[in-house]
Amino acid sequence: MNPLRRIVERFRFDEVCADVGPVFHICATNVRSGKIRVFSGEEISADAILASACLPTLFRAVEIPHPDTGEVEAYWDGGYTGNPALFPLFEGDAPGDILVVNINPLERAELPTSAREIQNRVNEISFNSSLLRELRAIDFVQRLLDDGTLPEGAMKRLRLHMIADDALMEQLSVATKIVATPQILHQLRAAGRAAADSFLDQHLGAIGVESSVDLRAMFG
Repeated sequence: MNPLRRIVERFRFDEVCADVGPVFHICATNVRSGKIRVFSGEEISADAILASACLPTLFRAVEIPHPDTGEVEAYWDGGYTGNPALFPLFEGDAPGDILVVNINPLERAELPTSAREIQNRVNEISFNSSLLRELRAIDFVQRLLDDGTLPEGAMKRLRLHMIADDALMEQLSVATKIVATPQILHQLRAAGRAAADSFLDQHLGAIGVESSVDLRAMFG
């Protein structure tokens, strides 16, 4: 029995997944195929949320029927294939700004040498890889639009923003992700609010105008 189920089943899915308001997507990794599955609308359930947070070393895979085939598929954490999955946000009727809340540092200045440090960095790299892959795809499309290879309107022009606190995240080990102590949770909550305030102070004027993340420098 997943101890998170009793919490997730209390969510008001009819309100969160209503037709009005922001569109809500959740992704999970299909264990058998290794492909991503994005849940949205009526597909979002307690099982879908538990699947999106299913670390296989802690929880049993969550089994959910596929809507097209009816075949029951097993799912693990969506971070293995989409962390987060950005492509659902490319739809033409979605806003042109994407805000990524980054919980893993993209870079570390110091080389990990101990077993704990290496495990921590492997975890960060594996969960960042899918995000970096999608960011690189966005950068590629923007380059094609900028140099005229793609006519304006052929692909969606996106503006990317990121909220992060790498200084704090670099101090936290991978163990803090599975030890949900009140002290750590309160620290993360306060740090998240501070990081969001800092982002708004610096980049609020960029929203709807330009990206506040320099993708070309990131992948240069």
